[in-house]
Amino acid sequence: MNWGTLAAFALLELTLCLIPGPAVLLTLSYALRRGTRGGLAAASGILAGNTLYFILSGLGVVALLLASYRVFTVLKLAGALYLAFLGLRAMFARHGIAPDPSAIQRGESGRAFGSGFITQVSNPKAIVFFAAILPQFIDPRGTIWLQLVILTLASVAIELGVLTGYTLAADRLRRRAAAERASLWIERAGGAILIGIAARIVHEPLAGRP
Repeated sequence: MNWGTLAAFALLELTLCLIPGPAVLLTLSYALRRGTRGGLAAASGILAGNTLYFILSGLGVVALLLASYRVFTVLKLAGALYLAFLGLRAMFARHGIAPDPSAIQRGESGRAFGSGFITQVSNPKAIVFFAAILPQFIDPRGTIWLQLVILTLASVAIELGVLTGYTLAADRLRRRAAAERASLWIERAGGAILIGIAARIVHEPLAGRP
């Protein structure tokens, strides 16, 4: 791998990260509802899902998963159902943002991380990227594992930076809506975003599929 290839990958990664897809929407949802901690926890889950796919891509498992349409359909439906459940629970919440930061910390960070991980693992665009696009940036004549490590680190750094920016912007908006009534509507709006992500995952086809 040369510097030109790495620069091309970084540019592609940055472009994909900036486009508001499931990862960005999920991060915004948790940042609006739970602040910076929640947004970064969701972003960490997304990055963990990406890292897993980098590893599986190196082992050739992602290509097999993409070929097994039924297996991946079950995977993405399970992820969508989980996100829809969280979204419905938020939409029917009776209370807004918890005034006590420790109340947000207990359990919420784990749920945000899990939501991020599930969202990324069950996202059809993610598996297509790692099965079909990522190999284009790997030189088979070079050391495969070293190239994957470099691309993984570049991907994590870029996506973490972008998602952190979205998180900070959403948290700033959240702080302006300090009233209980306003925060309740933010909670419900975050739930609607989660349901929207679930619907998007369900209706997103794999490459070559109708």
